Amino acid sequence: MIMKSHNTPMGRVFDVFNHIILAVIALAMVVPFMYVIAGSFATESELARRAFFIFPETFSTGAYEYIFSTPTFIRSIGVSVWVTILGTIVSLSLTLMMGYALSKSRLLGKNIVLYLVIFTIIFSGGMIPTYLLVRDLGLLNSLWALILPIAMNPMWLIIVISFFRNLPHELEESAKIDGASDIKIFWSIALPLSKPIIATFTLFYAVQYWGDYFNALLYIADNAKYPVMLLLQNIMTMADVRFGDVDALVEQPDQSLKLAVIVVATLPIMCVYPFLQKHFAKGMLLGSVKG
Repeated sequence: MIMKSHNTPMGRVFDVFNHIILAVIALAMVVPFMYVIAGSFATESELARRAFFIFPETFSTGAYEYIFSTPTFIRSIGVSVWVTILGTIVSLSLTLMMGYALSKSRLLGKNIVLYLVIFTIIFSGGMIPTYLLVRDLGLLNSLWALILPIAMNPMWLIIVISFFRNLPHELEESAKIDGASDIKIFWSIALPLSKPIIATFTLFYAVQYWGDYFNALLYIADNAKYPVMLLLQNIMTMADVRFGDVDALVEQPDQSLKLAVIVVATLPIMCVYPFLQKHFAKGMLLGSVKG
């Protein structure tokens, strides 16, 4: 009888050691965010006086009152939500359809397309040519400029191709015998079997669009179209930040405002993640390259 390693004394010591290391890593990630949350509810004087704390001495909602007293931040949240939802739908649709097509050996020119995809991983046109392309397409100052330039990630496309290659070929063959077209097979067989990887890349693309500010910095000149991350970047880098269109009676906080904006900007993704987390590891394993 073979005893499992974790049931031996050394195995138990190893498990305890692993738990301690993982607990330290988890605390190193969680504690700073706890400080951000606590600081967003603290007063300016407390933030200036205390270098670090988990619980504020005086509970204050001044930063959040200031944020939601101006339409600027609310408008930025709306822009980010719109870009994230629409961009995720566009990117996921393109990635799944292209990945399914390139997973079929009978597709003419498949290798050429794959080489072009891999080429984009190694080389890119650069910032200036990409800007000129976006300008010539008439996308400057358009929210589509925040979606189309990053609509597909080639690395994630390769994982999706590998996933579709590992689907049972017998299902496709039986569907073809029944007269199903490629589109019907993709919609009725491939997609229902792809729920884990769909959930995984929904999360990936949503985080990508929600956290992107650099494309907005390049392509958006109208501050009414700023996504929340660009607004956050401006708040974090400017010494004196004024949202504009804010009630003059509402006093602007300083440090607590920065921390509150971080909390509000991070909260939507944190709320979505638990619903997709159970599919995350499974989706990545299913899409991995198998020998």
